[in-house]
Amino acid sequence: MNTSSLLVENTSKNFAGFKAVDDVTFDLNAGERVALLGHNGAGKTTLFKMILGFLRRDGGRISVLGAEPGSHAARSGASYLPEAVAFPGALTGKEVLTFYARLKGEKPALALPLLERVGLADAAGRKVSTYSKGMRQRLGLAQALIGQPKLVLLDEPTTGLDPISRQNVYELIGEIAAKGATVLLSSHALTELEAKTDRILILSKGCLVADDQLNQLREQAGLPIRLKIWTKPDAVQEVANQLGSTRMNGRSVELDCTLDEKIQALSAISSLGNLVEDVDVHAPSLDDVYRHFSNTAQKEA
Repeated sequence: MNTSSLLVENTSKNFAGFKAVDDVTFDLNAGERVALLGHNGAGKTTLFKMILGFLRRDGGRISVLGAEPGSHAARSGASYLPEAVAFPGALTGKEVLTFYARLKGEKPALALPLLERVGLADAAGRKVSTYSKGMRQRLGLAQALIGQPKLVLLDEPTTGLDPISRQNVYELIGEIAAKGATVLLSSHALTELEAKTDRILILSKGCLVADDQLNQLREQAGLPIRLKIWTKPDAVQEVANQLGSTRMNGRSVELDCTLDEKIQALSAISSLGNLVEDVDVHAPSLDDVYRHFSNTAQKEA
């Protein structure tokens, strides 16, 4: 028996002969925080709409909490925050959350504390028309969390937010995942996702080209690790010569190596003794990994 919160199996969607989603398969389990990445037009929004039951798939299977997308069982356990969130400007933040709580069959008194959790308690009585874009985004996140959904889909959830608010959003995502909810989020802000998601899915031209933890994707990509060695004054040339590097910048030497070579390279640096002051190890970033898989997929297409 399938226990996945979300199962997408050999799923496809065509628009007038164009394959927006092409034979995509993955499954998500309770408590996972998963990032769905891809260029504009890669198929992310189309996939979200099929999961939500807004679009009918042309092939394959999707199971949302064990139910058909769009069914009562699926909709009662799943929630969605679109990128372009919109609420009636004449309503206050409190009235918006009350309205959506009643739509979801939840007592408003249980939903209203979410306004404080997303930092809108002081603006609860203000009309939404006076809210900034970031405030509307946080209100959207609050409504998406009404009723403690088991599957949460977030499309660019930090759009328009300042750095502190973005951090708060990821803290909240971590909290709901820790309580067993599955979170699938789409974002172009790759740097902030690195330490805040458990798994990465990469779409390219409708095809799923990567699905794994970031460290595993780094290994699959075979991208180099960069070591930056800070030297004692006037020792940069000697350190570069001994390490066989030609990249020098002031008092630092840069050296690339593979994952398998890292320990050997660090040992060689350590053997230089007091010529070296410090070493920075830079693993390939999520931007590097995303670029690798996207470019490889486009070359093979």
